[in-house]
Amino acid sequence: MCINCGCAATGAASDHHHHEHPHDHDHAPRTVRVEEELLAKNDRLAAGNRSRFRQAGVFVLNLVSSPGSGKTTLLERTLRELGGQLRFAVLEGDQQTSLDADRIAATGVPVRQINTGAGCHLDAHMVGHGVEAFDLSRTDILMIENVGNLVCPASFDLGENHKVAVLSVTEGEDKPLKYPQMFRAATLLLINKTDLLPHLDFDVERCKAFARQVNPRIEILELSCRSGAGMQGWYAWLDAGVKQKRRRETSSEKRETGNGKRG
Repeated sequence: MCINCGCAATGAASDHHHHEHPHDHDHAPRTVRVEEELLAKNDRLAAGNRSRFRQAGVFVLNLVSSPGSGKTTLLERTLRELGGQLRFAVLEGDQQTSLDADRIAATGVPVRQINTGAGCHLDAHMVGHGVEAFDLSRTDILMIENVGNLVCPASFDLGENHKVAVLSVTEGEDKPLKYPQMFRAATLLLINKTDLLPHLDFDVERCKAFARQVNPRIEILELSCRSGAGMQGWYAWLDAGVKQKRRRETSSEKRETGNGKRG
């Protein structure tokens, strides 16, 4: 059994689980219960995170992808080019090392590394403790760079406003079909490394069609965080998200104040 999400073991680990002794119990129901209990606990903690972020007025994004999609490079360029306009904080998730956090720290933005060890994703508990290092009242956007993995992170709510999936053109355009849960959970898909398209057989329109087949409402942007192509669209999306969040929170505060007066 996976130590993180309760899913049944696969591959070599399960191949060696042979036993001839008879028994009248079934492993599957317990596996399902463990997963349900773990996710229920995570959802409760995520709700607490979300309330905390809402009170602080922070726009929170959970960046998810396969390893090597370019999430950290995307963050570096974003922080350097928008750092004078918006206040950022970053949580970096990796199984080992602080290499990505070191790169983010070089931009001057507050960053905290979370090492998951054998874990394949961040969870709400890790994020709740991770943000204790930040002054959220002085933060506009919290970027959470999740562990490179298109499976488990899809199931774990961290209290974020949106999941942003990053897919590089060096991967197959059929990724949305192979990992539908992740792309179904994402609000935005960033197709990255478009500067490499002349050297590849990646079909951008086919990839978009697959993504919309899985999630008809997903927004899609093409960009290259190396060349800078398409980055303005990403920046406009971030700016709109922050402004929309502020408008909603202002409206909510007015309603609460009005209800209080009437009471």
